Amino acid sequence: MGTAKVSNSSSEDQNVSNYNETDVIVNVYDLTPLNNYSYWVGFGIFHSGIEVHGKEYGFGAHDFPVSGVFEVEPKSCPGFIYRSSILLGRINMPYSEFREFIENVASEYHGDTYHLISKNCNHFTDDMAQRLIGRHIPGWVNRMARLGSLCSCLLPESLQVTKVKELPEYHEIEDGTESLSTATPGDSTEIDDTDQEKHLLSPKDGNSDIAFIKEAQS
Repeated sequence: MGTAKVSNSSSEDQNVSNYNETDVIVNVYDLTPLNNYSYWVGFGIFHSGIEVHGKEYGFGAHDFPVSGVFEVEPKSCPGFIYRSSILLGRINMPYSEFREFIENVASEYHGDTYHLISKNCNHFTDDMAQRLIGRHIPGWVNRMARLGSLCSCLLPESLQVTKVKELPEYHEIEDGTESLSTATPGDSTEIDDTDQEKHLLSPKDGNSDIAFIKEAQS
């Protein structure tokens, strides 16, 4: 009887460990069909997000000093063309602990601090990867930003920023935490042709599946 009890306890511990474990995956998207040609010579304009516990997290621009970190379903970030996924590794972190972690990170990534060259979505993904698993994302994902001023002149007009012009409200989601949803483009976004230093974040076809992460209160 004693042996059986130990076995059950061990099995329960294993189940908890498996539940807490999660892959850390980088999902990469094309911002332009031109990537189909430039990718093969090591260049391209990409968006990336990091997938943890079955959700993908990215960073985008808006006009307000609040979180620009958002979550979407993996491999389906609106407005981008999914290209590939890169498994960085696996971590043991309960979802509740990860949620606290991502809310703390969100306080460092306000939407109005987004900068195409120095603080873009790929910088965010790389920072997350280093904090979670101690690895960088592949260099080609953000190579264009490292070329500095070349980025702004190479970006086609269609990729100029769409920014949230009204501050959406937080709402409750399934786990009891709060997130911030974008409205449809017709309701709260517009093209700003004069601003080429921020990144497109615009749900297409009325898709409002982007939910911004509420940052931790200091």
